[in-house]
Amino acid sequence: MGSLKVTLCAGAAVLAALTPTAHAADGGTVSVTPASPAPGADVALKISGCSGTTGSAASDAFVADAKLVGTAGTLAGETRVRSSLEPGSYDVKITCGSVTVKGAIKVVANESGSPSAQPPASPVAPVHAGGGGTAHLAAVDARAAGPGTVHAVVGLLLAGVAATAVALRSVRRSRRPGRTD
Repeated sequence: MGSLKVTLCAGAAVLAALTPTAHAADGGTVSVTPASPAPGADVALKISGCSGTTGSAASDAFVADAKLVGTAGTLAGETRVRSSLEPGSYDVKITCGSVTVKGAIKVVANESGSPSAQPPASPVAPVHAGGGGTAHLAAVDARAAGPGTVHAVVGLLLAGVAATAVALRSVRRSRRPGRTD
């Protein structure tokens, strides 16, 4: 067994002892906090065994795929469990670089069946919210929207034309006949 696999297995053993995890078939681990979320709960995901610095976690249990970032070997991200889910086990597929890690998340019923214990309703898909009519402007890269080289050149040309016009007018006024100084 190569040293990389030994390192990954040792890391997986330490993580398994310290945090609730879902063991993946290829030696990596997926930890979910809280370990057994209720519908509508926010969850934090942590994956070890990835070679890249970015990835994603997808599951039918999630409102949206979780974007994962971190250092090579360990990635983390957050998402929300759908509020309309029934308790049960749901597959989670994590992709990072050329590695695909599969695990599962166990969704449990709320602790109390009373309506006050139910989580607030959450969307079942990503929602574009906030910003009013300017939301699309917030998504535009400010550097691309600001003045650039073309604007600077046009401004300099206009300033040069204006300066030339003022200079020519001044010269013409000073050469007028019948002018006494």
